[in-house]
Amino acid sequence: MAWLGDFHIHSNFSDGQLSIAEVIDLYGGLGFGAIAITDHLCESETFLGRSARWMNRTLTEKTFPIYIEQIQEQAERALKMYNMVVIPGFEVTKNSIFNHRSAHILALGLEQFVSADQEPLAIARQIRALGGLAVAAHPVHTGALEPQTYHLWSRRDEWAGEFDAWEVASGPVFSEEVLHSGLPLLASSDLHRTEQINSWKTQLQCRRHPQAILAAIRRQQVEFKKFQVPFRKMAKSCH
Repeated sequence: MAWLGDFHIHSNFSDGQLSIAEVIDLYGGLGFGAIAITDHLCESETFLGRSARWMNRTLTEKTFPIYIEQIQEQAERALKMYNMVVIPGFEVTKNSIFNHRSAHILALGLEQFVSADQEPLAIARQIRALGGLAVAAHPVHTGALEPQTYHLWSRRDEWAGEFDAWEVASGPVFSEEVLHSGLPLLASSDLHRTEQINSWKTQLQCRRHPQAILAAIRRQQVEFKKFQVPFRKMAKSCH
């Protein structure tokens, strides 16, 4: 039986509005089969990275173990209450004032810290060497008036084999350019606020187990579906 997953979600450990527990109840109450918590993990040496740390909008070496511990605790509750799998992850965030220099890389299925103070290719390779999935996050224009991250997309021919998936949708906008690229794909919400759950999602039919889910994404046994829920039901799911 097919079920929906969302593999790009932020909590208040970085710049999301919801706690990890609230994220679990939101998605569990709406019947999702699996989600990944992927809070930002920013650079420590750049001006934008230091700013994110000063504003508590990023994971750090100090907060990372606490973050993983909370995900583990909430994953147990999610499985018991909702039969929903929660996959640990984070979004390695390399921001620049220039869109063509910015790159965000999702690490799915990892509980080990990966430094953002490396080149993007080294980050992707380290994520995969540790057993996680490396996903190129929103590599083309997101359709919103916000900073964009084009660094990975501009090197897609060279780096195609270095990533397990490229986001064909990161929110409500579906990219035909990415769809027809021949690259492996994934669709998620990039949720920061409750209403952003209305977006494209990934549909799977595999066993509800973390390794089975990651394997299905690697093998591209995925489909994509636009998810929409009335706001009143969303609000109810948060309580």
